[in-house]
Amino acid sequence: MRPISPLILIIASLLVLSGCQILSPQRDDVTLSEHSVIDMTTIEVSRSGDDAETQQEQEIPLDAPVEVELPKPVTDLWERTRSGFELSHELDRQRVTNELKWFVNHPEYVERVARRAGPHLYHIVTEIEKRGLPLEFALLPIVESAYDPFAYSHGRAAGLWQFIPSTARLYGLKIDWWYDGRRDVRASTKAAIDYLEYLHDLFNGDWLLALAAYNAGQGNVMSSIRRSKLPSEEIDFWSIKVLRETYTYVPRLLAISEIIANPDRYHMQLPSLPNEPYWQPVDTGNQLDLHRAAELAGIKPEQLYSLNPGFNQWATHPDGPHELLIPVNNIERFKSALESLPPGRRVAWQRHKVRQGENLGYIAQKYQTTTETIRTANQIKGNLIRAGDSLLIPAASAETQYSMTSQGRLASRQASLTQTYGGEPLIHTVEAGDSLWEISRKYGVNMRNLARWNGMGTTTLLHPGTDLKIFKKNQTTASAPKKSREQVRKLNYKVREGESLSLIASKFNITVRSIRSWNSDLNLQKYIYAGDRLTLYVDVTSLIN
Repeated sequence: MRPISPLILIIASLLVLSGCQILSPQRDDVTLSEHSVIDMTTIEVSRSGDDAETQQEQEIPLDAPVEVELPKPVTDLWERTRSGFELSHELDRQRVTNELKWFVNHPEYVERVARRAGPHLYHIVTEIEKRGLPLEFALLPIVESAYDPFAYSHGRAAGLWQFIPSTARLYGLKIDWWYDGRRDVRASTKAAIDYLEYLHDLFNGDWLLALAAYNAGQGNVMSSIRRSKLPSEEIDFWSIKVLRETYTYVPRLLAISEIIANPDRYHMQLPSLPNEPYWQPVDTGNQLDLHRAAELAGIKPEQLYSLNPGFNQWATHPDGPHELLIPVNNIERFKSALESLPPGRRVAWQRHKVRQGENLGYIAQKYQTTTETIRTANQIKGNLIRAGDSLLIPAASAETQYSMTSQGRLASRQASLTQTYGGEPLIHTVEAGDSLWEISRKYGVNMRNLARWNGMGTTTLLHPGTDLKIFKKNQTTASAPKKSREQVRKLNYKVREGESLSLIASKFNITVRSIRSWNSDLNLQKYIYAGDRLTLYVDVTSLIN
């Protein structure tokens, strides 16, 4: 065999070395786990094989499927709420621990308000998240109203978020005979968030000062800051003197937030709340009788009204809002039934023939509606009507004599009186020329009682043919009005300088006689004084101021 030339050996060696460089590029090894996220177009991967080509380049396209471990969805609404907590709960402060101890010692209260929050908490948490506020504010209605949309305070604050009329109107909440936006869950929640954001900016991003101002009013908090004479960098809620109620108000929110954040630590059993909406709004298109709406949805009228507490009367507002909150599980049924409902059955209509001496105000009162509604329904301009005219009156359907309406409250009160007096009332049918004074004399009863028993004032004009119920026994009880409707609230009212019984009665749409009856232990026959404390029972749906 011929010897190998040295030149050939050199060339062969160079070719081998070159081939090794091609097959094994100098780079860091790349390891791709099954959960890695790819952020490049291609990547080289080492692979082993059984043949001679044990390593090769392979391209992975950008859209290649890659398994990614996703976070588990939050199914519990309490968990979602506490995950958005941002405030320090200040557990080293005595004022907070005092409030915390009260909640711990009253677990039944915490559980009760937590259940009451159930239908509306999902919406409130969602709206607060959208606006970027700490989710502790979803618990503020616990402090404000115990999550009761019918809550009403002696300062005339109403609803979950406890707006007084002036602030409510400032933030776009409508209040009239038909509707009170302070009790509308969606409208009042938006207004509350708007107000809290404004206060947050006003107090340079200090949420606790914003909370204090929400309770006490921005002017009072600003006055407290000025009186403190502290440099601006030392100003916070804990360093200034505030009103007595506000002194515990902010610590109370921090305390209940701590309870919700750590229920097991405080031995609390919170009701199970799924992280999903309980209700959704449905456009009704026009005015709708609430009792009929409940029938269409297949729920009880009381449940419908508890979800739509902004409505004062038997129907939705003639001018809107034309939406009702319906439980999610009943929406399809409601929509289908509403679509097939004839327009003439959305509200009940009655035909009224005008008699001599009647005016629009009297007719509106008789049918529990407003003069404007009658004008609109009959295309009347001004107040002129004539005897013999025939008017169409939108009125509650016969079925709507339930406890949530004004008429239902009267029926409930009369049923209670029947039970109290131990028998059915006498019925007097009004004749032409009758007056309340003459009827009261005829039956030997008090004229004011007679008017109250029948849901009218002492100056109301009597319409011939009207039936009046008369209870023969004098009323002696000093208990609260026995109404099944839960919108009656007990108030502990502190008399202010210059107030009289008649002024207080007018403010809350009650009678002086009732005030005296509810406070029989006080001598209220002649005078009251600033600082006196009165017990009042107020129907919050009858107040529009």
